[in-house]
Amino acid sequence: MNSKKLSPSTELKTFNNNSSNRLSLDKSKKASKEVDFSLSSQEKKTKSVAVLDEIKDKAKKEEKKETSLPHPSSIEQTTKKESKTAVTIEKPSAASNKEALEKTIFIKGPVTVKELASLIGIKPFQLIHHLMEMNIFASMTQLLDEAVIHNVCNKLGVIIQTEKKERHPQSILSAPPKLKVKPPPPVQPLSKIKPRAPVVTFMGHVDHGKTSLLDAIRQTRVAAGEAGGITQHIGAYTINKEGRPVTFIDTPGHEAFTAMRARGASITDIVVLVVAADDGVMPQTLEAINHARSAKVPIIVAINKIDLPGANPLKVKSQLQEIGLVPEEYGGDTIFCEVSAVKNIGIDNLLDMILLQGEILELKADYEGEAKARVIESQIEKGRGPTATVIVQSGRLKVGDLVLCGPYYGKVRALIDDRGKNIKEAFPSMPVKILGLNGAPLPGEELVVEKDEKKVKEIVQERMESLKKAREESLVPKVTLENIFQAIEEGQKKTLNIVLKADVQGSLEALTDQLKKITSQKVDLDIIHAGVGSISESDILLAKASKGIVIGFNTKTDSAAASLAKREGVQIKLFSIIYELVDQVKEAMSGLLEPELRESIIGTAIIKKVFDLSKYKVAGCMVQSGRMVRGGLARILRGKQPIYDGEILSLKRFQDEVSEVRMGFECGIRLGNFNDYEIDDIIQCYQLEKIAQSL
Repeated sequence: MNSKKLSPSTELKTFNNNSSNRLSLDKSKKASKEVDFSLSSQEKKTKSVAVLDEIKDKAKKEEKKETSLPHPSSIEQTTKKESKTAVTIEKPSAASNKEALEKTIFIKGPVTVKELASLIGIKPFQLIHHLMEMNIFASMTQLLDEAVIHNVCNKLGVIIQTEKKERHPQSILSAPPKLKVKPPPPVQPLSKIKPRAPVVTFMGHVDHGKTSLLDAIRQTRVAAGEAGGITQHIGAYTINKEGRPVTFIDTPGHEAFTAMRARGASITDIVVLVVAADDGVMPQTLEAINHARSAKVPIIVAINKIDLPGANPLKVKSQLQEIGLVPEEYGGDTIFCEVSAVKNIGIDNLLDMILLQGEILELKADYEGEAKARVIESQIEKGRGPTATVIVQSGRLKVGDLVLCGPYYGKVRALIDDRGKNIKEAFPSMPVKILGLNGAPLPGEELVVEKDEKKVKEIVQERMESLKKAREESLVPKVTLENIFQAIEEGQKKTLNIVLKADVQGSLEALTDQLKKITSQKVDLDIIHAGVGSISESDILLAKASKGIVIGFNTKTDSAAASLAKREGVQIKLFSIIYELVDQVKEAMSGLLEPELRESIIGTAIIKKVFDLSKYKVAGCMVQSGRMVRGGLARILRGKQPIYDGEILSLKRFQDEVSEVRMGFECGIRLGNFNDYEIDDIIQCYQLEKIAQSL
């Protein structure tokens, strides 16, 4: 207390200074003393505030530089008691702001004002005051939403983190669940992460020689076994070039397999674009380029069929250069190889370029972790059940592993390589066929190895329920008041019901897409069931119940199903080429349409005289055009208005009954039971023709 009192000498100095200031003000201004004193006090206040601000700034700078106490007596001499109290008020607020800036709170959903104040560490009325400054008037028990909480915390300098709801209640923030994921250990790259073989996809237009080129590489006769020379589904093969493996995927070039070709590009490392030297760039060539570019995969162009007389590799290069594939010899970065699958020209060079591109990409994978693979094809084989052809992307896939793939799961019973041999384990970039799944997954599905069977079954159940729900939603007819008349009309339309069976899932998917493209306003096409495998008795019974037909693609019919179809009168149609199947379905849809009746005028006659006989009347006519036929259909027009439509019962020429009378001759005509003939009426003789309708 004594330290804060001023000494007598200091008080005297202060008094003298104040008196001198007053005298100077009295001399300079001609006003009353009261006004002088009031003005001097206001000026002193403004001056003291300005001085105080300067002192604060200096004090802050000195506090940062030195850890000693603030500067002594000069500040106290120039400041009054009011300024001292102001300093004592300001300093705690700055300290509290520093504490607030370091404070972090956790919230979970909306909280009340009282709860938020306790989390921040202030009184509730202080928080209400801050909210009122934000034009938010809230009580202590009112809930605040997340946006308001963020705004007020930003104002107070408080860091806020929101808790996320996780499956496991012990997880508080979003960070801990990430710690549960097992990342590949970065310490073991030399032992586990090794170079892998490149996965190469052959793409291009139909009949440009993709399969023949792959056949030349494998030195087998794959293309000879394809129906119609068209690849019907994906195959994956591995070859060794000087001890270095390369995996090839042969995708079909037909437009129906667009989705399969896109799926092939999504798992491949290098795309070999096969272009025929005699045909050049075709629509599906551009489509394949777009798929490769969208997958960001490097492209190697193989100009095939250079041995043909009409081959023009320069034309192919110029066409591809226009769409951005510039050859290296022209200053670009696209590798071009001229090859001939038939004459075995340039095959080694193509393989060398593929291996070179693979080295540039530096492809590596983990050879020891849990396996991940991608389904290339799936089918249901007799004696084996559901099988899936996959390419391993990382890890080691072993016999006995519990695998999850889409809505299906199972333990790997066997692994079969591309040569048909059983193997015990598969490594990255290896194509293998898996046995042991409880269903045929869709191509493109990811196959992963899991250890917890209970967890796998829960995931499979969730996926099956979601698929079932999506299927039910798609089947619910959405009839509203606006489209009710259209729905009634569609209900009257003919429908061709089809049970579709194919050898593999990819072919089934492509066929379904092609058949859905058949549009008609007269006939609907309904695929009531689509599956893989041979045609069974259940397919026949389903077709019978729906009054449909069974169509098989590259598949067989069980003997029991064939005899049942014969007994029940269900038609089975088998195809091996997609063009024929689509055309036959179109013809079947057209066959459901009733033929249209078209009217054609045979002849016309004008009534010149009416003969009134005892029982009926006869019209004496002159044939104006065509001919009048006995027994033919005819109508009477009076002033271009039809008044009767019937049949020519009698046609006479003089007294003789004749079969027809041609233009320019006279005749007598009697129509049914009509007797109201008048002169100048026109009799039209016509016939109805049945013409088959088109879709």
